[in-house]
Amino acid sequence: MHRLIFLEPGHFHAALTLRERHPLVSDEITVYVTAGPADGGHEGRDAGEFLGLVEAFNRRARQPTAWRPVLRAGKEPLARLLAERPGDVVILAGKNDRKLQQVRVLHDGGLHVLADKPWITRASAVADVRHVLGGGARVMEIMTGRHAPASRVAERLVGEPEIFGGFDASAGPAIRLVSVHHLEKTVNGAPLRRPPWFFDVRVQGDGLADIPTHLVDQVQRFLAASGREADPIELLSARRWSTPVPLAVFGRVTGLSDFPPDLRRDTRGDALLYAGNAELSVRVGGVEAHLATRWDLTEPAGGGDVHYTMVSGTGARVRLEQGPDTAFRRRLLVEPRADRSRVDAALTRAVAAWQSEYPGIAAVPAADGYDIRVPPGPGSEHESQFPLVLDEFLRSLDERAWPDRRAAHTLAKYELIARALASADIPPRA
Repeated sequence: MHRLIFLEPGHFHAALTLRERHPLVSDEITVYVTAGPADGGHEGRDAGEFLGLVEAFNRRARQPTAWRPVLRAGKEPLARLLAERPGDVVILAGKNDRKLQQVRVLHDGGLHVLADKPWITRASAVADVRHVLGGGARVMEIMTGRHAPASRVAERLVGEPEIFGGFDASAGPAIRLVSVHHLEKTVNGAPLRRPPWFFDVRVQGDGLADIPTHLVDQVQRFLAASGREADPIELLSARRWSTPVPLAVFGRVTGLSDFPPDLRRDTRGDALLYAGNAELSVRVGGVEAHLATRWDLTEPAGGGDVHYTMVSGTGARVRLEQGPDTAFRRRLLVEPRADRSRVDAALTRAVAAWQSEYPGIAAVPAADGYDIRVPPGPGSEHESQFPLVLDEFLRSLDERAWPDRRAAHTLAKYELIARALASADIPPRA
Protein backbone atom coordinates (compact mmCIF):
# COMPACT_ATOMS: atom_id res chain seq x y z
CA MET A 1 0.00 0.00 0.00
CA HIS A 2 1.46 3.35 -1.08
CA ARG A 3 0.97 6.57 0.87
CA LEU A 4 0.83 9.80 -1.10
CA ILE A 5 2.40 13.11 -0.14
CA PHE A 6 1.60 16.41 -1.83
CA LEU A 7 4.12 19.26 -1.66
CA GLU A 8 2.78 22.80 -2.26
CA PRO A 9 -0.03 21.66 -4.64
CA GLY A 10 -0.46 24.94 -6.54
CA HIS A 11 -1.85 23.50 -9.78
CA PHE A 12 -5.21 21.72 -10.15
CA HIS A 13 -3.44 18.75 -11.78
CA ALA A 14 -2.31 17.68 -8.30
CA ALA A 15 -5.90 17.17 -7.15
CA LEU A 16 -6.94 15.46 -10.39
CA THR A 17 -4.64 12.51 -9.60
CA LEU A 18 -7.12 11.85 -6.75
CA ARG A 19 -10.22 11.91 -8.94
CA GLU A 20 -10.67 8.16 -8.38
CA ARG A 21 -9.81 5.86 -5.47
CA HIS A 22 -6.91 3.51 -6.08
CA PRO A 23 -6.52 0.02 -4.58
CA LEU A 24 -2.78 0.54 -4.10
CA VAL A 25 -3.16 3.86 -2.26
CA SER A 26 -4.05 4.63 1.35
CA ASP A 27 -7.01 6.99 1.72
CA GLU A 28 -4.97 9.14 4.10
CA ILE A 29 -2.86 11.66 2.20
CA THR A 30 -0.48 14.25 3.62
CA VAL A 31 -0.27 17.79 2.25
CA TYR A 32 2.75 20.01 3.03
CA VAL A 33 2.32 23.74 2.43
CA THR A 34 3.92 26.97 3.58
CA ALA A 35 0.60 28.46 4.65
CA GLY A 36 -2.82 27.00 5.31
CA PRO A 37 -6.10 28.08 3.64
CA ALA A 38 -6.94 30.38 6.54
CA ASP A 39 -3.57 32.13 6.49
CA GLY A 40 -4.16 34.21 3.35
CA GLY A 41 -1.63 34.81 0.63
CA HIS A 42 -1.13 32.88 -2.60
CA GLU A 43 0.12 29.69 -0.92
CA GLY A 44 -2.94 29.61 1.34
CA ARG A 45 -5.31 30.08 -1.59
CA ASP A 46 -3.50 27.35 -3.55
CA ALA A 47 -3.89 24.93 -0.62
CA GLY A 48 -7.55 25.87 -0.27
CA GLU A 49 -8.23 25.23 -3.97
CA PHE A 50 -6.53 21.82 -3.74
CA LEU A 51 -8.44 20.75 -0.63
CA GLY A 52 -11.72 22.06 -2.06
CA LEU A 53 -11.37 19.97 -5.20
CA VAL A 54 -10.47 16.87 -3.19
CA GLU A 55 -13.53 17.43 -1.00
CA ALA A 56 -15.69 17.75 -4.13
CA PHE A 57 -14.51 14.30 -5.19
CA ASN A 58 -15.41 12.95 -1.74
CA ARG A 59 -18.90 14.46 -1.82
CA ARG A 60 -20.01 13.64 -5.34
CA ALA A 61 -23.02 11.38 -5.67
CA ARG A 62 -21.51 8.89 -8.13
CA GLN A 63 -18.51 6.84 -6.98
CA PRO A 64 -17.35 9.25 -4.30
CA THR A 65 -13.78 9.06 -3.07
CA ALA A 66 -12.83 8.85 0.61
CA TRP A 67 -9.61 10.81 0.85
CA ARG A 68 -8.54 11.97 4.31
CA PRO A 69 -6.16 14.89 3.82
CA VAL A 70 -3.76 15.69 6.66
CA LEU A 71 -2.63 19.30 6.25
CA ARG A 72 0.80 20.22 7.58
CA ALA A 73 1.32 23.97 7.19
CA GLY A 74 4.40 25.89 8.26
CA LYS A 75 7.82 27.07 7.24
CA GLU A 76 10.17 24.98 5.08
CA PRO A 77 7.65 22.34 3.97
CA LEU A 78 10.23 20.39 1.94
CA ALA A 79 12.54 19.99 4.92
CA ARG A 80 9.65 18.94 7.16
CA LEU A 81 8.46 16.43 4.57
CA LEU A 82 11.90 14.80 4.42
CA ALA A 83 12.18 14.71 8.21
CA GLU A 84 8.72 13.23 8.79
CA ARG A 85 8.35 11.04 5.64
CA PRO A 86 4.66 10.08 6.09
CA GLY A 87 4.63 8.26 2.73
CA ASP A 88 6.75 6.91 -0.11
CA VAL A 89 5.41 8.80 -3.16
CA VAL A 90 5.43 12.58 -3.59
CA ILE A 91 3.20 14.31 -6.15
CA LEU A 92 4.35 17.72 -7.38
CA ALA A 93 2.16 20.07 -9.38
CA GLY A 94 2.86 23.70 -8.63
CA LYS A 95 5.43 26.37 -9.35
CA ASN A 96 7.71 25.11 -12.09
CA ASP A 97 10.72 27.39 -11.65
CA ARG A 98 11.76 25.46 -8.51
CA LYS A 99 10.26 22.06 -9.34
CA LEU A 100 13.38 20.17 -10.40
CA GLN A 101 15.38 21.47 -7.44
CA GLN A 102 12.67 20.03 -5.19
CA VAL A 103 12.52 16.80 -7.21
CA ARG A 104 16.28 16.38 -6.91
CA VAL A 105 16.19 16.76 -3.13
CA LEU A 106 13.29 14.30 -2.82
CA HIS A 107 14.90 11.83 -5.23
CA ASP A 108 18.22 11.95 -3.37
CA GLY A 109 16.27 11.42 -0.15
CA GLY A 110 14.91 8.13 -1.53
CA LEU A 111 11.35 9.27 -2.26
CA HIS A 112 9.63 8.46 -5.56
CA VAL A 113 8.21 11.51 -7.35
CA LEU A 114 5.39 11.94 -9.85
CA ALA A 115 5.87 15.50 -11.16
CA ASP A 116 3.64 17.53 -13.44
CA LYS A 117 5.06 19.16 -16.54
CA PRO A 118 6.94 21.27 -17.39
CA TRP A 119 10.00 20.18 -15.46
CA ILE A 120 12.14 23.12 -16.51
CA THR A 121 11.58 26.82 -17.19
CA ARG A 122 15.20 27.66 -18.09
CA ALA A 123 17.82 25.78 -20.07
CA SER A 124 20.30 25.28 -17.20
CA ALA A 125 17.79 23.16 -15.23
CA VAL A 126 18.27 20.25 -17.64
CA ALA A 127 21.23 19.14 -15.48
CA ASP A 128 18.75 18.27 -12.72
CA VAL A 129 16.67 16.28 -15.22
CA ARG A 130 19.73 14.18 -16.11
CA HIS A 131 20.42 13.58 -12.43
CA VAL A 132 16.95 12.43 -11.34
CA LEU A 133 16.50 10.17 -14.38
CA GLY A 134 19.84 8.44 -13.91
CA GLY A 135 18.73 5.88 -11.32
CA GLY A 136 17.79 5.55 -7.68
CA ALA A 137 14.29 6.58 -6.62
CA ARG A 138 11.94 6.75 -9.59
CA VAL A 139 10.85 10.07 -11.04
CA MET A 140 8.14 10.18 -13.71
CA GLU A 141 6.35 12.96 -15.54
CA ILE A 142 2.58 13.41 -15.58
CA MET A 143 1.85 12.78 -19.27
CA THR A 144 -1.92 12.46 -19.63
CA GLY A 145 -1.98 12.15 -23.43
CA ARG A 146 -0.47 8.68 -23.21
CA HIS A 147 -3.80 7.45 -21.78
CA ALA A 148 -6.25 8.94 -24.31
CA PRO A 149 -7.80 5.95 -26.16
CA ALA A 150 -8.02 7.72 -29.52
CA SER A 151 -4.37 8.78 -29.29
CA ARG A 152 -3.30 5.25 -28.42
CA VAL A 153 -5.20 3.84 -31.39
CA ALA A 154 -3.61 6.49 -33.66
CA GLU A 155 -0.20 5.23 -32.54
CA ARG A 156 -1.25 1.67 -33.29
CA LEU A 157 -2.33 2.70 -36.80
CA VAL A 158 1.03 4.34 -37.47
CA GLY A 159 2.63 1.11 -36.31
CA GLU A 160 0.80 -0.96 -38.95
CA PRO A 161 2.99 -0.99 -42.12
CA GLU A 162 0.17 -2.39 -44.30
CA ILE A 163 -1.99 0.59 -43.33
CA PHE A 164 0.42 3.47 -42.78
CA GLY A 165 3.45 2.42 -44.80
CA GLY A 166 6.46 4.55 -43.88
CA PHE A 167 6.75 8.22 -42.97
CA ASP A 168 6.29 10.44 -46.02
CA ALA A 169 8.18 13.73 -46.10
CA SER A 170 7.46 14.56 -49.75
CA ALA A 171 5.03 17.39 -48.85
CA GLY A 172 6.77 18.86 -45.79
CA PRO A 173 6.91 17.60 -42.21
CA ALA A 174 5.53 14.08 -41.88
CA ILE A 175 4.10 14.91 -38.44
CA ARG A 176 2.06 18.04 -37.70
CA LEU A 177 0.62 18.75 -34.26
CA VAL A 178 -1.46 21.75 -33.17
CA SER A 179 -2.78 22.31 -29.64
CA VAL A 180 -4.97 25.21 -28.46
CA HIS A 181 -5.80 25.65 -24.77
CA HIS A 182 -7.88 28.19 -22.88
CA LEU A 183 -6.98 30.32 -19.88
CA GLU A 184 -10.61 30.58 -18.69
CA LYS A 185 -12.23 27.15 -18.51
CA THR A 186 -14.28 24.72 -16.42
CA VAL A 187 -12.82 21.82 -14.41
CA ASN A 188 -14.93 19.26 -12.52
CA GLY A 189 -18.03 21.28 -13.43
CA ALA A 190 -16.82 24.55 -11.89
CA PRO A 191 -14.90 27.61 -13.19
CA LEU A 192 -11.16 27.02 -12.87
CA ARG A 193 -9.29 29.36 -10.54
CA ARG A 194 -5.65 29.77 -11.57
CA PRO A 195 -2.99 31.18 -9.22
CA PRO A 196 -1.57 34.52 -10.42
CA TRP A 197 1.91 33.00 -10.78
CA PHE A 198 0.52 30.81 -13.59
CA PHE A 199 0.70 33.92 -15.78
CA ASP A 200 4.35 34.58 -14.92
CA VAL A 201 6.29 32.61 -17.52
CA ARG A 202 9.42 32.89 -15.37
CA VAL A 203 7.58 30.69 -12.85
CA GLN A 204 5.14 28.66 -14.96
CA GLY A 205 7.31 28.32 -18.05
CA ASP A 206 6.79 29.97 -21.41
CA GLY A 207 5.29 28.53 -24.59
CA LEU A 208 8.49 26.68 -25.46
CA ALA A 209 8.71 24.99 -22.06
CA ASP A 210 5.10 24.09 -21.29
CA ILE A 211 2.72 22.44 -23.79
CA PRO A 212 5.53 21.22 -26.10
CA THR A 213 6.32 18.66 -23.40
CA HIS A 214 3.14 16.89 -24.56
CA LEU A 215 3.71 17.44 -28.26
CA VAL A 216 7.30 16.17 -28.31
CA ASP A 217 6.21 13.17 -26.25
CA GLN A 218 3.56 12.43 -28.87
CA VAL A 219 6.12 12.64 -31.67
CA GLN A 220 8.37 10.21 -29.80
CA ARG A 221 5.46 7.77 -29.40
CA PHE A 222 4.67 7.86 -33.11
CA LEU A 223 8.30 7.13 -33.88
CA ALA A 224 8.40 4.30 -31.36
CA ALA A 225 5.18 2.80 -32.77
CA SER A 226 6.76 2.66 -36.22
CA GLY A 227 9.80 0.83 -34.87
CA ARG A 228 12.17 3.81 -35.16
CA GLU A 229 14.40 4.89 -32.28
CA ALA A 230 13.37 8.40 -31.27
CA ASP A 231 16.76 9.64 -29.99
CA PRO A 232 18.39 12.05 -30.55
CA ILE A 233 16.08 14.97 -31.38
CA GLU A 234 17.38 17.78 -33.59
CA LEU A 235 15.97 21.29 -33.12
CA LEU A 236 15.46 22.99 -36.49
CA SER A 237 13.70 26.19 -35.37
CA ALA A 238 11.78 27.64 -32.44
CA ARG A 239 9.79 30.79 -31.77
CA ARG A 240 7.34 32.06 -29.17
CA TRP A 241 4.79 34.87 -28.98
CA SER A 242 2.24 36.29 -26.57
CA THR A 243 -1.51 36.24 -26.02
CA PRO A 244 -2.77 39.61 -24.68
CA VAL A 245 -4.83 38.87 -21.54
CA PRO A 246 -7.21 41.73 -20.61
CA LEU A 247 -7.40 42.62 -16.95
CA ALA A 248 -11.07 41.57 -16.89
CA VAL A 249 -10.18 38.02 -17.97
CA PHE A 250 -7.19 37.89 -15.60
CA GLY A 251 -9.47 38.98 -12.76
CA ARG A 252 -12.10 36.31 -13.46
CA VAL A 253 -9.45 33.58 -13.64
CA THR A 254 -7.37 34.60 -10.59
CA GLY A 255 -9.85 36.49 -8.42
CA LEU A 256 -7.53 39.54 -8.29
CA SER A 257 -8.57 43.07 -9.13
CA ASP A 258 -5.20 44.11 -10.58
CA PHE A 259 -2.01 42.65 -11.99
CA PRO A 260 0.46 41.89 -9.16
CA PRO A 261 3.88 43.63 -9.15
CA ASP A 262 5.69 40.54 -10.49
CA LEU A 263 3.64 40.74 -13.70
CA ARG A 264 3.55 44.47 -14.39
CA ARG A 265 6.71 44.39 -16.47
CA ASP A 266 4.79 42.15 -18.90
CA THR A 267 1.76 44.45 -19.24
CA ARG A 268 0.89 46.84 -22.05
CA GLY A 269 -1.96 49.12 -21.10
CA ASP A 270 -4.71 47.06 -19.48
CA ALA A 271 -3.49 43.73 -20.90
CA LEU A 272 -0.88 41.21 -19.81
CA LEU A 273 1.32 39.80 -22.59
CA TYR A 274 1.32 36.09 -21.74
CA ALA A 275 4.18 34.46 -23.69
CA GLY A 276 2.54 31.03 -23.75
CA ASN A 277 2.48 30.39 -27.51
CA ALA A 278 5.18 28.58 -29.48
CA GLU A 279 6.13 26.82 -32.69
CA LEU A 280 8.92 24.27 -33.02
CA SER A 281 10.30 22.34 -35.94
CA VAL A 282 12.25 19.23 -35.01
CA ARG A 283 13.76 16.18 -36.64
CA VAL A 284 13.52 12.88 -34.80
CA GLY A 285 15.02 9.70 -36.16
CA GLY A 286 15.20 11.32 -39.60
CA VAL A 287 11.51 12.34 -39.53
CA GLU A 288 10.62 16.03 -39.47
CA ALA A 289 7.78 17.30 -37.24
CA HIS A 290 6.13 20.70 -36.87
CA LEU A 291 4.59 21.53 -33.48
CA ALA A 292 2.41 24.53 -32.61
CA THR A 293 0.69 25.50 -29.38
CA ARG A 294 -1.45 28.50 -28.49
CA TRP A 295 -3.39 29.86 -25.50
CA ASP A 296 -6.74 31.51 -26.24
CA LEU A 297 -8.68 33.43 -23.64
CA THR A 298 -12.03 31.80 -22.88
CA GLU A 299 -13.27 28.28 -23.52
CA PRO A 300 -16.21 28.43 -25.97
CA ALA A 301 -19.64 27.52 -24.66
CA GLY A 302 -20.11 23.79 -24.99
CA GLY A 303 -16.55 23.51 -26.26
CA GLY A 304 -13.06 22.87 -25.01
CA ASP A 305 -9.47 22.63 -26.10
CA VAL A 306 -8.58 22.16 -29.77
CA HIS A 307 -6.18 19.47 -30.99
CA TYR A 308 -5.06 18.54 -34.48
CA THR A 309 -2.70 15.71 -35.42
CA MET A 310 -1.71 14.61 -38.89
CA VAL A 311 0.84 11.88 -39.53
CA SER A 312 1.61 11.35 -43.22
CA GLY A 313 2.53 7.87 -44.37
CA THR A 314 3.27 6.47 -47.79
CA GLY A 315 0.21 4.23 -47.48
CA ALA A 316 -2.20 6.46 -45.57
CA ARG A 317 -2.52 9.59 -43.49
CA VAL A 318 -3.62 9.23 -39.88
CA ARG A 319 -5.55 12.28 -38.70
CA LEU A 320 -6.81 13.00 -35.16
CA GLU A 321 -8.99 16.08 -34.65
CA GLN A 322 -10.88 17.77 -31.84
CA GLY A 323 -12.49 21.15 -32.30
CA PRO A 324 -15.59 23.02 -33.52
CA ASP A 325 -15.87 20.82 -36.64
CA THR A 326 -16.04 17.68 -34.47
CA ALA A 327 -18.27 19.16 -31.72
CA PHE A 328 -15.10 19.09 -29.58
CA ARG A 329 -15.01 15.30 -29.63
CA ARG A 330 -12.01 13.32 -30.83
CA ARG A 331 -12.34 12.14 -34.43
CA LEU A 332 -9.80 9.66 -35.79
CA LEU A 333 -9.45 9.24 -39.55
CA VAL A 334 -7.39 7.05 -41.85
CA GLU A 335 -7.01 8.52 -45.35
CA PRO A 336 -5.60 6.03 -47.90
CA ARG A 337 -3.08 7.54 -50.29
CA ALA A 338 -2.70 4.68 -52.75
CA ASP A 339 -4.40 1.26 -52.76
CA ARG A 340 -7.64 1.71 -50.79
CA SER A 341 -8.51 -1.99 -51.04
CA ARG A 342 -5.22 -2.94 -49.40
CA VAL A 343 -5.79 -0.44 -46.59
CA ASP A 344 -9.37 -1.70 -46.20
CA ALA A 345 -8.21 -5.29 -45.76
CA ALA A 346 -5.45 -4.30 -43.33
CA LEU A 347 -7.85 -2.15 -41.29
CA THR A 348 -10.35 -5.00 -41.09
CA ARG A 349 -7.67 -7.31 -39.69
CA ALA A 350 -6.37 -4.67 -37.25
CA VAL A 351 -9.80 -3.73 -35.91
CA ALA A 352 -10.65 -7.39 -35.33
CA ALA A 353 -7.37 -7.90 -33.46
CA TRP A 354 -7.95 -4.86 -31.24
CA GLN A 355 -11.47 -5.80 -30.06
CA SER A 356 -10.27 -7.28 -26.78
CA GLU A 357 -8.49 -4.05 -25.87
CA TYR A 358 -11.04 -1.63 -27.39
CA PRO A 359 -14.41 -3.43 -27.44
CA GLY A 360 -16.60 -2.09 -30.23
CA ILE A 361 -13.85 -0.32 -32.18
CA ALA A 362 -14.83 -0.01 -35.85
CA ALA A 363 -13.57 1.37 -39.17
CA VAL A 364 -16.49 3.09 -40.90
CA PRO A 365 -16.09 4.15 -44.57
CA ALA A 366 -16.20 7.92 -45.01
CA ALA A 367 -15.78 10.30 -47.94
CA ASP A 368 -12.14 10.95 -47.11
CA GLY A 369 -11.24 7.45 -45.98
CA TYR A 370 -12.22 5.62 -42.82
CA ASP A 371 -13.68 7.01 -39.62
CA ILE A 372 -12.15 4.99 -36.77
CA ARG A 373 -14.79 4.80 -34.05
CA VAL A 374 -13.10 4.33 -30.68
CA PRO A 375 -15.77 3.66 -28.00
CA PRO A 376 -15.56 5.73 -24.80
CA GLY A 377 -13.46 4.11 -22.12
CA PRO A 378 -11.00 4.93 -19.33
CA GLY A 379 -9.12 8.08 -20.24
CA SER A 380 -11.61 9.35 -22.81
CA GLU A 381 -11.94 12.62 -20.87
CA HIS A 382 -8.87 14.67 -20.02
CA GLU A 383 -9.67 14.86 -16.31
CA SER A 384 -10.04 11.07 -16.13
CA GLN A 385 -6.51 10.54 -17.44
CA PHE A 386 -4.79 11.75 -14.27
CA PRO A 387 -5.77 8.74 -12.11
CA LEU A 388 -4.50 6.53 -14.96
CA VAL A 389 -1.13 8.30 -14.84
CA LEU A 390 -0.99 7.66 -11.10
CA ASP A 391 -1.85 4.01 -11.68
CA GLU A 392 0.89 3.72 -14.32
CA PHE A 393 3.43 5.23 -11.94
CA LEU A 394 2.54 3.06 -8.97
CA ARG A 395 2.59 -0.12 -11.03
CA SER A 396 5.95 0.87 -12.48
CA LEU A 397 7.28 1.09 -8.94
CA ASP A 398 6.01 -2.39 -8.13
CA GLU A 399 6.74 -4.20 -11.40
CA ARG A 400 9.33 -2.54 -13.64
CA ALA A 401 13.06 -1.96 -13.75
CA TRP A 402 14.39 1.58 -13.54
CA PRO A 403 15.75 3.56 -15.38
CA ASP A 404 13.99 2.47 -18.57
CA ARG A 405 13.27 3.64 -22.11
CA ARG A 406 10.68 6.07 -20.76
CA ALA A 407 13.42 7.81 -18.77
CA ALA A 408 15.66 8.00 -21.85
CA HIS A 409 12.89 9.57 -23.94
CA THR A 410 12.01 12.04 -21.17
CA LEU A 411 15.63 13.14 -20.98
CA ALA A 412 15.88 13.50 -24.78
CA LYS A 413 12.73 15.63 -24.75
CA TYR A 414 13.97 18.00 -22.07
CA GLU A 415 17.37 18.33 -23.70
CA LEU A 416 15.50 19.51 -26.81
CA ILE A 417 13.35 21.94 -24.80
CA ALA A 418 16.50 23.27 -23.10
CA ARG A 419 17.99 24.05 -26.52
CA ALA A 420 14.78 25.81 -27.54
CA LEU A 421 14.76 27.87 -24.32
CA ALA A 422 18.43 28.78 -24.77
CA SER A 423 17.56 30.21 -28.17
CA ALA A 424 15.01 32.60 -26.61
CA ASP A 425 15.83 33.05 -22.94
CA ILE A 426 13.53 35.13 -20.73
CA PRO A 427 15.33 37.37 -18.22
CA PRO A 428 14.91 36.08 -14.63
CA ARG A 429 12.76 37.97 -12.17
CA ALA A 430 14.53 40.70 -10.24
